[in-house]
Amino acid sequence: MTCKPFEPADHPPQSGPQLTRGLPMLVALTCAVLLGGCKPEPDPEIARAEQAAALDRQAEAMAAEFDAQFDAGKWDLAKAHGDVLIAEYPDSAAAERIAGRHEEAAAKANEIRETRRLTGLWTYQSQPVGKKEQLSAAIYARENVETDGTSARPVRLIFRDHPEWGRSSYLVLEAGDFDCYKGCKLAVTVDEEKPRSMAGSRPHTDDAIAMFVEDEKTLWKLAKQARVLSIEFPVKAGGKRTASFEVGGLDPERMPGWN
Repeated sequence: MTCKPFEPADHPPQSGPQLTRGLPMLVALTCAVLLGGCKPEPDPEIARAEQAAALDRQAEAMAAEFDAQFDAGKWDLAKAHGDVLIAEYPDSAAAERIAGRHEEAAAKANEIRETRRLTGLWTYQSQPVGKKEQLSAAIYARENVETDGTSARPVRLIFRDHPEWGRSSYLVLEAGDFDCYKGCKLAVTVDEEKPRSMAGSRPHTDDAIAMFVEDEKTLWKLAKQARVLSIEFPVKAGGKRTASFEVGGLDPERMPGWN
């Protein structure tokens, strides 16, 4: 705002007592107008500096939350705080400072989530058999498999510990059938290793479409050490099929008789 100096009127009033009495008030009003209407413009550099300081304080507060969760080993929460900090204040000193630990927290959080996912793929059951109990551990193939010439269906791998029949491992289909009534050879692969041959047999029963993997002890050992266990088997529909199981979350303690 531009302030104009006070200028007397073109036709000043005549001198006299009335003018003399009003002069102090006129001076006061003029000063008030000048002082109230001529505020200095804010310095843009100072404003930017204050804004930057406020953002830095917010970033540091978020970094403090990240540090607290990281030091407590709460990797999911630490990763979450770090994600927000880096997204909202990417150029801050706080974001640069936590970058290394944020990567570590993210890696550990992802590892924990993957472990939980793999563990959740297994189902454990206990059923009474007389005065004893039957234990089983089962897992579905990570992808359905076409086993009857039509559509893909789930395939299960089961380890069972029966008080009378002993320990066994077998595959179960929902459709089609195994071409293994007289015995067959299975190709079992652990992760990226070379396939190994194992014997299979289809029991003469209609209770379930099941096929035993005869060397259950070796298969259990492989399942405990593998990330992915794949089994190739022949089917009546023709040819062979492969079911792959993400077995990395197996908890051997749930099947004590196998250990």
